[in-house]
Amino acid sequence: MSQFDWKPEEYLQRIHAKIPRYDELQEQAIAAIPFPPERVLELGMGTGETTRRLIEAYPDAWVIGLDSSPDMVFRARQTYDDVQLARMEDPLPDGPWDLVISVLSVNDLADEQKQALFRRVRDHSRSLVIGDRFEPDQLSDLVRWCDGEVTWQADDLAVVRATY
Repeated sequence: MSQFDWKPEEYLQRIHAKIPRYDELQEQAIAAIPFPPERVLELGMGTGETTRRLIEAYPDAWVIGLDSSPDMVFRARQTYDDVQLARMEDPLPDGPWDLVISVLSVNDLADEQKQALFRRVRDHSRSLVIGDRFEPDQLSDLVRWCDGEVTWQADDLAVVRATY
C-alpha cells in the first residue's frame, strides 16, 4: 500500500512505523530553511505536519500547500486556509516563493519529473528544502539536479537545501 492510499487519520501512526526517524527528518527539514521565509509553497502537504512545524518556527510565514489526495486536502483545509488539490507535476501556483519545501513527496516522482520540477522551482523560488528517503545514487542525482547540498543525513534519510 503506497502513502497515497493512506487516510489522514492513520497517516502519522503509519509513517512513524515505516520511518522511525520521521520526527527527526521533519526537525532537520525545518532546521535547513536558510532564512525566515514569508511566502512558502509546500509540495505534498499531506496532513499538514511540515506546515505546522514550519509555522511554529516562523510564525509570520504564509504557506500554500499542494497535495494530490482529496482526503489529505480535506483534512489539511480544516486547519490551514490555503490548501490546493494539485500534483507536483502540474504548473505551480504563481510565485515568487521564498521557500519551496517538501518532506516525503518528491521521490514519488520519476527522474524526469523531478528535474522539470526543480527547473520550475528555481525560476520562481529563492530556496528549496527537500527531506526524503534516498538510495545513494538517488541522493547525488537530486543534489545535482537542484544545485543543492545535503544538510543532514541518517540511514536512508536526507535533507537537501538549495538557495537560488
